[in-house]
Amino acid sequence: MQKAVGVIGVTGFVGKYLAATLAKKGYQVVGFSRQGKANVRGVSEWRKTEEMSLHGLHAIINLAGERVDQRWTTENKQKFESSRIGMTKKIAQQLEAMPSETRPQVWINASAVGFYGDGKELLLDETSPSGEGYLAQLCIDWEKAVTPVSGVRSVIVRIGMVLGRGGMAWDRMKKIFALGLGGKLGSGQQWMPWIHVQDLADGIVFSLENEHVVGVVNGVSPAPERNIALTKKLATALHRPAIFGAPGWALRLAFGDFGDFLLGGQRVYPRAWEKAGFVFTYPTLELALVELRQ
Repeated sequence: MQKAVGVIGVTGFVGKYLAATLAKKGYQVVGFSRQGKANVRGVSEWRKTEEMSLHGLHAIINLAGERVDQRWTTENKQKFESSRIGMTKKIAQQLEAMPSETRPQVWINASAVGFYGDGKELLLDETSPSGEGYLAQLCIDWEKAVTPVSGVRSVIVRIGMVLGRGGMAWDRMKKIFALGLGGKLGSGQQWMPWIHVQDLADGIVFSLENEHVVGVVNGVSPAPERNIALTKKLATALHRPAIFGAPGWALRLAFGDFGDFLLGGQRVYPRAWEKAGFVFTYPTLELALVELRQ
């Protein structure tokens, strides 16, 4: 009998890749959506998040979260927090209310590398302390909502910039560079933790299937890039110049507080996945760009 895995956020970019990866490995994918049924390859059953039921699931994977690459207004901050902290608390409450023998055995919950704040030159792994600022605090509160539940193994995946066709980060950068308008952000010296979307999906499934993976894992490649190096490699891959750049004042003007976040960085390393034996298909940006250009 197929094991059923529930995916909250399955209609999002990462969720769609994850659903296809789970289905390919023989899992029954249960998709959760506000609208109910949607067109996502690999999902065999749909449930509404408003009427969320976790019964019959081997695992629950929560990827829900309003995108933060927009102005951090009071209204948007409420969306960031309710979609992350609110949904995570809802899962914890449901799990606690279920008889222990019927609970999902695994709970995987998304977080973000924003947890580390601006790490500057520090090499950050899962044991590193949290940083400062709004996004760091958002991630701290998000992760605190993943409360221990008896009989349920929990994993928190701190995700970096996800690159993949159909994803906002790659599609935006490709379009800008194709127009010859690409360039570094600010000084360009800030570190950018990234991951290919297929590696992220595979890493989540690896965490699902390996009982010794517990607690926090960094969902990033083992080769973070400085912004200026990433810019040059992307320009080379697309055969376009990268001469313009975006000064700090312009980023702050365009994005407000999020612009300040873009000027900082995190040199994050996936030590927990490495120790557990996970093997990346795209460990370097060069390998990822070869696939992305196909």
